[in-house]
Amino acid sequence: MVISKKKNGHSRFGKGETKLRASGILMPIFSLPGRYGCGTLGTEARTFADFLAKAGQHIWQILPAGPTGYGASPYQSDCTFAGNPYFIDPELLCKEGLVSRAECKAAQLDDSAVDWDKLMPIRDKLLHAAADRFLACPPSDWQVFCQQETWWVDDWAMYRVARDQYNGAPYWTWPEPLRRREGEAMGRHWFSNQPQINYYKFLQYIFYRQWESFKQYLNEREIQLMGDLPIYVSPDSADVWTRPHLFCLDGTGRPAKVAGVPPDAFCADGQLWGNPVYNWQAHQQEGYWWWCARIQHALRLYDLLRIDHFRGFESYWAVDAGACSAKDGCWMPGPGMQLFSALQERLGQQLPIVAEDLGILTNQVRQLLAQTGYPGMKVLQFAFDSGPENEYLPHRHIANCVVYTGTHDNTTLADWLHKSNAKTLRHVKEYLCVHSDDDMVDRLIRTALASCADRCIIPMADWLGLGAQGRINTPSTVGKNWCWRAPKSSLNAALARRMRHLTELYGRL
Repeated sequence: MVISKKKNGHSRFGKGETKLRASGILMPIFSLPGRYGCGTLGTEARTFADFLAKAGQHIWQILPAGPTGYGASPYQSDCTFAGNPYFIDPELLCKEGLVSRAECKAAQLDDSAVDWDKLMPIRDKLLHAAADRFLACPPSDWQVFCQQETWWVDDWAMYRVARDQYNGAPYWTWPEPLRRREGEAMGRHWFSNQPQINYYKFLQYIFYRQWESFKQYLNEREIQLMGDLPIYVSPDSADVWTRPHLFCLDGTGRPAKVAGVPPDAFCADGQLWGNPVYNWQAHQQEGYWWWCARIQHALRLYDLLRIDHFRGFESYWAVDAGACSAKDGCWMPGPGMQLFSALQERLGQQLPIVAEDLGILTNQVRQLLAQTGYPGMKVLQFAFDSGPENEYLPHRHIANCVVYTGTHDNTTLADWLHKSNAKTLRHVKEYLCVHSDDDMVDRLIRTALASCADRCIIPMADWLGLGAQGRINTPSTVGKNWCWRAPKSSLNAALARRMRHLTELYGRL
């Protein structure tokens, strides 16, 4: 991949200028309503974009858009460059003649919570039918896509085919020649599996074509798409299989050390994520090429980019693989400003990046954030557990930040208030000068909008006033995450008018 230098900023509303003092919504693609088991890039995505435009919102923040991994988590993707095939819209495939109406109808599911186990085999059958028809007589831009994206899509396709052949086993259990990507084994794998490899490449071709149309629709309505880039990649992924020297692995390809966070007030054992940590020396020796390619690729998809776990670039918590908890880890130095200087040199000085600077912050982390100039995050749910010096309290906000009522890892405002202790609730009520419990969600939303922060993001479930049923993810748990969907009837004109009124009232329209 050729990484071009950029002299100007990336993020634009079509031909217009980037808008500051803006507000937006946090809403995963899969949480959109619709008839196909999870949200897609078709009619419902455009309907939601129209709703946001009527509501005066200029940012739509989503979660990582790659293939989901363990526990259906979008933060455990098997390729940092690939898109999620289940976001491909069946009805758009039907319009192209790649599937029939009957096949679309057979792929329909109810619009309640996402059931990934039920959804995937049904959608896979539809996508295979579409691929067979497409590959029988592909259009001319198919070869253009394959040539332009060959630097990553071939590796991902070969990885997926091998994983299918070995019944989903991780790559480090494959026969050693294939695990080590030896030339003869790779050549044999490539030439003997062309139909299956082309199927996976087709999925990315269709995903990117639908995505580009979807993003253009948003930008035409002066809505920026804000993406989310996990700091780490999945241990069993095309990224690690393809470039193992960039990660801390043992001799078999397994992670030697894994990422997490130490014990804190939220988790007595800390969090053990299981992702391999980076071999930062190898990245430095290559001029941080992989990270430059990763960020540049993400900025093709998004107008704004939230980078997860920013503090890990200053220092990161590393735990020996096989440990039962994160307690026995240690802090290791990250790449610091070297990485971001490389990004600025290769990609441009005004990268539209938001730093997720939550967690244990040291003076060194704060200094790194200041050096980059990236806006950090202020979360109101973290603001009321201490005194007036708490940096998440609105009177401590600065313009160069993004204020949230909560993130995808928080419960909803209504549920947080319901579960908060008496001391926290007294603090919230006194700070907001509110007496009725019924008004507290609305007042917190207004407080976020009134902040001096340039950007304000409100999770859609908070605008809907939902309780625990609107939660997207509970960290360190598996089984009930990444499945919330917004009821279609709730995204109505009355809500759009209310959102627009408050957005205008606080100068974010």
